[in-house]
Amino acid sequence: MESKAYADNPGPSWAQVAPALVLIGVMVLAALGIFTTANSAAKFLTLGVAAVTGILAMITQYAAIREAEALVADLKKLKSSSALAGKIADSRGLLSLTAIGIVGMGIAIFALVTWAVLGK
Repeated sequence: MESKAYADNPGPSWAQVAPALVLIGVMVLAALGIFTTANSAAKFLTLGVAAVTGILAMITQYAAIREAEALVADLKKLKSSSALAGKIADSRGLLSLTAIGIVGMGIAIFALVTWAVLGK
């Protein structure tokens, strides 16, 4: 029998897991040296798949940030709220930093993937 706690929180969605699996696959292949003997087409296909997967992952994260921004705006409009609601309503700056961090880490990870796939 499924518990109510699981029904309320089923865990991560595949939209969050799939990019990690792609990244793991690329890193394993790079660590095994598969790309040193691969032709250019295979290397560029790998980079293309990694780029598209990363972009889609960032879009998913931005959607979550936009939803959080809407929540923050709604909580700020409340006349009477709890301490928790007040803390959440004051977290707009953190959401902005998170959005910047997502872009920065996405660029950094893609640079590392490019280096791992193309090598020297």
